[in-house]
Amino acid sequence: MRALVQTAYGEARDVLAFAEAPVPEPGEGEVRVRVHAAALNAADVYIMRGEPVVGRLAFGPSRPRQRIRGRDLAGVVDAVGPGVRGLGPGDRVAGEGEGSLAEYACVKASRAARVPDTVSLHDAAAVPLAGVTALQAVRDGGVGPGDRVLVNGAAGGVGSFAVQLAAAAGAEVTGVCSAGGSGFVRSLGARAIDYAAEDFTRTGPYDAVIDLAGNRTLRELRGALAPDGTLVLSSGNGTRMMGPLWRNAAASLASPFTRQRLRPFLARTAREDVGDLLARIAGGGLRVRVERTHPFEEAADALAHVSGGHARGKVVVTLREE
Repeated sequence: MRALVQTAYGEARDVLAFAEAPVPEPGEGEVRVRVHAAALNAADVYIMRGEPVVGRLAFGPSRPRQRIRGRDLAGVVDAVGPGVRGLGPGDRVAGEGEGSLAEYACVKASRAARVPDTVSLHDAAAVPLAGVTALQAVRDGGVGPGDRVLVNGAAGGVGSFAVQLAAAAGAEVTGVCSAGGSGFVRSLGARAIDYAAEDFTRTGPYDAVIDLAGNRTLRELRGALAPDGTLVLSSGNGTRMMGPLWRNAAASLASPFTRQRLRPFLARTAREDVGDLLARIAGGGLRVRVERTHPFEEAADALAHVSGGHARGKVVVTLREE
């Protein structure tokens, strides 16, 4: 099969190239998917660059052990491994696995859900990692009716879902973004703050702050919180060597000693959450916001755009027509 393969750590156009790769065989609890579309995420960029550097202990010392990039996918199941229940050949699915920028990829059945007939595979591919991260962040933040919620990084892939989900929960949402993303964020149902023009940490207090950017200190973010508010810390940028690990560790240590709830956060993609989001999209309660769609031949260019850090909504690579 044809796949986008990584040869070393670095920038997209320097380290990614198309190559022939073996068609993967599904293992225990996995399904193999004939990939129609793959969505890109910041996680793909972090692995591509090998950052934070400490992550190379898990990814691989000089290049990723999983050489095919991409995680999110949507397509049609063509084979199932031992122990799979509830999914079978011919099912349209979306899920998160590894190596989705290829003609075939395997994914754990526990991380994939059927796609409703009224939802395109193109839109469904954008849901698993970003949508589930947003859903679980809003859930961890305890967001409910009447809450004042701040989303830092509101115009990105995760942010575009988080704003909508917080608003759907009845919250009054403020989104932090660049000046160019302000109109986009307002279209999602939030008040927009241009981070270059206004210090959002002085605009609170907020009942919940969902930090997806990782570009402010723990003290600054806590200053935006109500005395009993909740801070949800997703991955974000942090330092090149350690990423956000020190800040998240500091939050965990401080949380027992304050009324504020400080919650470092790592999403876990689950079939139930993917299915919940796809059902919301089918019912019209949630929209997939795709900024760009690239053909498979331009997958490296698509990753280069995401790595620039200013994508609005999702970027999707199409491998096949439905």
